Amino acid sequence: MRTVSVVGHRGDPYRVRENTLPSLRSALERGADAVEIDVRLTRDGVPVLLHDETLERLWGHDRPLARLSRDQVEELTFGGVPTLRDALLEAGSHRLMIDLPGATEESVRTVVGTVRECGAAERVYYCAGPRTMLAVRAADPSAEIAMTWTTLAPPRPALLEAVRPRWLNYRFGLLDQELTDRIHKDGMLASAWTADTRRTMRRLIRHGVDSITTNRVDALHAVATLNSAPRGDS
Repeated sequence: MRTVSVVGHRGDPYRVRENTLPSLRSALERGADAVEIDVRLTRDGVPVLLHDETLERLWGHDRPLARLSRDQVEELTFGGVPTLRDALLEAGSHRLMIDLPGATEESVRTVVGTVRECGAAERVYYCAGPRTMLAVRAADPSAEIAMTWTTLAPPRPALLEAVRPRWLNYRFGLLDQELTDRIHKDGMLASAWTADTRRTMRRLIRHGVDSITTNRVDALHAVATLNSAPRGDS
């Protein structure tokens, strides 16, 4: 029976504030095989965990991250926004999927360099759209890539050759048996985001999806465990 990888979306956000160390820990404790985190750079070039451009939604400050130093972010969030180094250390031997919203070639090089300096290249993979993944491939020829794709039209062969993704990362509603089979036939793995209902999780698993990103790690872990359990004689 094919097993599916359980990926916590920004940690365990329905229980603990997203993109924080407690959220990362909670996801892993509840059975996540990997945790997806969002990484952006502060004004002084420090990679930190934050999805949005500003601190407003999560931390109540309408301040753009790109205009704040790491020290200012720490002060405004009472140390709640971790650095990428903090997250890599916290994850230990577990895998992290690094999403790179709003990335530039310079920020990609900084993030990839931080991962390399921390000795974490073997347990990190990257996701975002084609332009950002091309920058990741340029920064690290051996990086594991989950290229986000948002249309049913297949990626051009020239793009696949340049990016060399291990995964194609689709919104869950696009993936069906035909698409999953096509991805596998082309030598890649199929990844889905962000599935939160058990019905959707079961459908994706039936279609042979290899990885599912979710806000409900415990629910997906339970569904995946039940699906992979050997069936007794009836």
